[in-house]
Amino acid sequence: MLALSRTTILQDLKEAPMQQKTRAVLNFQVGVLVYDGTTKALRHQEHMPKNLKYRNVTVSGLPTAGSSTLGMALAKVLGWEYFSGGDFMRQYAINKGLFDSSTTAHHDATIYSDKFDRQVDFGMRKTLKSKRGKILDSWISSFMAQGIDGTLKILVFCSNDALRIDRIVNRDNLTVEEAKMHIFEREKKNVEKWSRMYAKQWKEWVVDTGLVDESKPTWFWYPKLFDLTIDTYHNSKQETLKKALEKLGFKKTIDYQGIFAAQ
Repeated sequence: MLALSRTTILQDLKEAPMQQKTRAVLNFQVGVLVYDGTTKALRHQEHMPKNLKYRNVTVSGLPTAGSSTLGMALAKVLGWEYFSGGDFMRQYAINKGLFDSSTTAHHDATIYSDKFDRQVDFGMRKTLKSKRGKILDSWISSFMAQGIDGTLKILVFCSNDALRIDRIVNRDNLTVEEAKMHIFEREKKNVEKWSRMYAKQWKEWVVDTGLVDESKPTWFWYPKLFDLTIDTYHNSKQETLKKALEKLGFKKTIDYQGIFAAQ
């Protein structure tokens, strides 16, 4: 794969169809991840709440856990900028011809070069260190946030695999067998790649700090790596949002039903 400049990445996104660009844009020029959606509430930060316990949020989880649902809802309530790593990577893959845009299912991370993956992942880390009011949603955004003060690291997971499969079947119009393969094969490939790529960081950020014993395998979703864990099998999307806001120290009363009705 050719080396990718910051200008190339931005140009690729500019050339994408508008309906495919509404979820995320990665601006490497200033090291900031920016939500560029059409919902005005996500763009107006002058009404951002004050005196919260954290200045940024990462939301991580395996597919169909509900990380995007939570991330976008937080953005609506807080007026913060939302970035979806999955949407950005999917659009990039389509633009580069690495992935069939007619396929509803998502791809695995092995179609990208290690260099490009690191560029995106460490771009998130740079943003969390230097900016505020960002919600970064990706499989390993919370791993990239290890050791960074002021970032609320949230893990969303679904403890019922049958429900995960059902969500994929309905979301991507797949058969049950296709959904099973999509979830578990993709998960296996991604973990293998990232474990190899980030072995050094795993040792420095996780093992050496005592979060996880060195005898355990690399797994980016151990609860000890997070400030808050939420099982979406036992919590509705409204309850999940409420738990996240409470952890942030958000005090205002909001209409939880109305937040999701507007999506």
